[in-house]
Amino acid sequence: MPPANMVPPARFSAQTRLRALQSDIMELILDRELEVGDALPTENELCVALGVGRNTLRESLKVLQALGVIEVRHGFGMFVAPSNFEALADGLIFRGRLSLRHHGLEALQLVDVRHALESGLIGSSMDVMTADQLAAVEESVVRMEYLAARGESFVEADSDFHGRLFAPLNNELLLNLLEVFWKVYRKIHAEIGPGSEDLPALAALHRNIYIAVAAGDKGRAAEELGRHFEGVRRRIADAVGE
Repeated sequence: MPPANMVPPARFSAQTRLRALQSDIMELILDRELEVGDALPTENELCVALGVGRNTLRESLKVLQALGVIEVRHGFGMFVAPSNFEALADGLIFRGRLSLRHHGLEALQLVDVRHALESGLIGSSMDVMTADQLAAVEESVVRMEYLAARGESFVEADSDFHGRLFAPLNNELLLNLLEVFWKVYRKIHAEIGPGSEDLPALAALHRNIYIAVAAGDKGRAAEELGRHFEGVRRRIADAVGE
């Protein structure tokens, strides 16, 4: 008998065909130079253009809708969807939370990616940061210090701090990715609980990042970010008993 986890050949073949069809639909969007908000051809037109049946087409369209490639407006048709990171966030949240049962590997890998992203771009953000933007970063630090003194968690203020830190780059993709990471972290934070988190020390870490940025010291800013993320890794590792 085949192993229990083996995908039957017929099913595997069907999945392969559906993935190929999804790729064909995306290529059609690109080939026809459709932009965000543009209408796709009708189902009948797509069936003819792609040489597939209606049921097969609809299965692939449902997947592309879930992935945020297209959006369906009932009564109006199908359109190229605007940027939507919800599907990415949902998938990473699930993987991160699931990994907490098994040494937290994927949750820790997400921290590594975010660390590399922020440490690698902090210097570029500092190059273009205005005085008002720097003041907004400090405002987030002050908020964290206030909440820490009251013994209150400040996940949202922490998120604001990092968003404001990189807002000067005016990079929408980066800010969307940072927001995805924060959505994942909020769920993981809720899953593992506050533990023995030293809130004043965590606020002080952010104060040190701000001081380095205000002083124009790119190397120190990257180092302070590294210390911050090392603390995040410790919290996850402690929660999973590593």
